[in-house]
Amino acid sequence: MPSEPNVPTNPVPRSVPTNPVLEELPSYFTQTLNDALERGSLVDFSVGDPHEPTPGFIRQALVDALTPQSSYPSAAGQPALRRAVAEWVARRHGVSVDPDTQVLATAGSKEAIFHLPLAVVDPGGMRRRVLWGEPGYPIYDRGTRFAGGLSDPVTLRAEDGWRLELGDLGPDRLQGASIAWVNYPHNPTGAAVDLDYYRQQVAVAREHGLLLASDECYQEIWFDQPAPSVLEACDGDLTGVIAVVSLSKRSGMTGYRSGALIGDAALLARLRRLRVTTGSGSPDFVQAAATAAWGDQGHVDERRSVFGAKRAVLLAFFEQTGIEVSGSDATFFLWFRAPGGDDAAYGQALIDAGILATPGRSFGPGGTGWMRLALVPTVEACRAAVERWQAAIADGRLPV
Repeated sequence: MPSEPNVPTNPVPRSVPTNPVLEELPSYFTQTLNDALERGSLVDFSVGDPHEPTPGFIRQALVDALTPQSSYPSAAGQPALRRAVAEWVARRHGVSVDPDTQVLATAGSKEAIFHLPLAVVDPGGMRRRVLWGEPGYPIYDRGTRFAGGLSDPVTLRAEDGWRLELGDLGPDRLQGASIAWVNYPHNPTGAAVDLDYYRQQVAVAREHGLLLASDECYQEIWFDQPAPSVLEACDGDLTGVIAVVSLSKRSGMTGYRSGALIGDAALLARLRRLRVTTGSGSPDFVQAAATAAWGDQGHVDERRSVFGAKRAVLLAFFEQTGIEVSGSDATFFLWFRAPGGDDAAYGQALIDAGILATPGRSFGPGGTGWMRLALVPTVEACRAAVERWQAAIADGRLPV
């Protein structure tokens, strides 16, 4: 009779190996905010996902593009979509781009930002660093890490207008980097820049052989004057420059996941090869809806007007109470100094008052002591939040 196999009575648990980068990442702040939402009825100013409906003509374009047969989408984007983006760039910024070589459709801006370092950063090379401003969008950091690069955040300050000035960095830091990210209008501070700012950054980036990547997903949400693009600062030569644009905020299409990369043709050719590998093209019906959205400006102006009305409600309250506002020139974000100086504590006190906002430290150490409001609730909900806020100040639950 064959003997029984020698099986340990208490086998050692075995775990699947994991990428160490994943273990190093801090908890993504949206999960923390979602946990707070489960506590009850809150006016939610946390995640930048506005409540206004996607315009009807965009939804209809998607429905009309549904076909009986489902096919793999184009990773580079349908020709009609790339033409629509190029035509928008010409109308909006006065810059001519070739839709075949200088426009690449993406599934929103987030995945484009995450994937871009995979086509640029050499993990074993001497220029592994990626520069970005913090407080800032965490994906600049995360895309760099997963690409094997070294994330090199530059602390932004209120006294400098929350601007990342490449010319203020040392030559060694610039020579050790392959990408510099700029993001204006800025998330989370709402700071804006002028065209001269972009000209200066283009000049420094080209002097040091950097790719200047400009995240411009909020450029259509401005209030005093139209936000410029880095594309306008290049005098027709887009070598070494990329702009990232998105329909999420411009057209209320956050769930559609549609954007574009515009700029350096050689880099976009490399990214096309990468995108074929990752299979990250948006569905054809989404691309049809995106084509319709890029072709219309009226709905964009209407959305900007709605955000302006919300902004006016909160700004009037901040002025009345003496709460310091910084940046906040554009985007649908308001950036204010946390009364008492502790953004985490103030954020918790706001939750207790029925209001959900994002502590500035969620966007990096440079945001400590500040808070971000995303103007996503309706105008009526903004007014209700102000009433709750005023009541909490009056009875001493919130400092001023």
